[in-house]
Amino acid sequence: MRHPEISIIIPVFNTEKYLEKCVMSILNQTFKNIEVICINDGSSDNSEQVLKKLAAKDSRLICINQKNEGLSAARNNALDYVTGNYIMYVDSDDWIGLNTCELLQRAIVEENADVALCSYIREFSHKSLPKKIFKHKEEVLGQAETSTKLHRRMFGLLGKQMSHPENADAIVTVWAKLYKTDIIKNNQIKFISTKIIGSEDALFNIYYFRYVKKSVCLSDCLYHYRKDNEVSVTTLYKERLFIQNQMKYDLMEMYIEEHSLSTEYKKALTNRIALSLLELGLNIMESEKKPYEKIAKLKKILSHEKYKKAFQEMDYSQLPFYWKLFYGSAKLNFALGVYGLLWAISKLRNKSNTVKGKEYEPIKIQAEVR
Repeated sequence: MRHPEISIIIPVFNTEKYLEKCVMSILNQTFKNIEVICINDGSSDNSEQVLKKLAAKDSRLICINQKNEGLSAARNNALDYVTGNYIMYVDSDDWIGLNTCELLQRAIVEENADVALCSYIREFSHKSLPKKIFKHKEEVLGQAETSTKLHRRMFGLLGKQMSHPENADAIVTVWAKLYKTDIIKNNQIKFISTKIIGSEDALFNIYYFRYVKKSVCLSDCLYHYRKDNEVSVTTLYKERLFIQNQMKYDLMEMYIEEHSLSTEYKKALTNRIALSLLELGLNIMESEKKPYEKIAKLKKILSHEKYKKAFQEMDYSQLPFYWKLFYGSAKLNFALGVYGLLWAISKLRNKSNTVKGKEYEPIKIQAEVR
């Protein structure tokens, strides 16, 4: 068998319902020179049996079983089996278009780039909504532009970008990207455990994009991000989310200081911290706590020094009116007002998955050992 060009890593945890569609979308790619590395992270359903059945039919599929260590460990452990020149990450409940590898590989090779990115489609039960991240069919960015348009964006939004706060995490995911294996391995870039920092994709990309001298961005929506996964923990209450976020922001602050990055990075991170109140607030609304307990938790967040500072320094000028109202209440330390708005958002979210016509899109994270 010839040396694979692309290694596709799929962490698997209790996704038997979606797994075959995910894997087959990869094995049926128009670009054939690939290997697919599935790390079964201690699944308790029939995911392992699904993988064994598929692997028996295609030698490009490599199945590794491990005890439940979590999404980050599964992705990190997969690197031991990678032999391809490039790496792609796919979540086991998602899938990719049949020409995804062909288009991303062609773009990254022809432009001699260090990373290729594409847009994606949000897949609901009864509808598909494209998320166009990039305006141009293909845009090539040099080192300086990659730094300002992509790397800094991993820290947060700035200026006119704040007019669409729902896009804060639109490019931080590790899926919908093609990475160079050598950059990851030579610089020992690892995923930090989600048990420590919650969602880990942003930090991985922050570390990776430090080494990117050229990037290529495709407007094609090639990745299909499932939004109807009944076993996803996205909407479950996470007790440690506030602590995890603090650790993540501390690491981002340390990175900015260690690499003497500009004030633009600091401003972007400040905006990210302030905007994260929505995620924290909706997480609290998912809990079984009584209303007065939820308000007390919100009060604690609003009184935290890191958040007080962020609410004071955040750029409100570009925010849509309803977000000015929400974050303005936070700036005034008006916990009851924040609670009322969160209650309304929660009702709208549960009804139609939208907030004023804009989707609320927290990053999916895999269930982990606590």
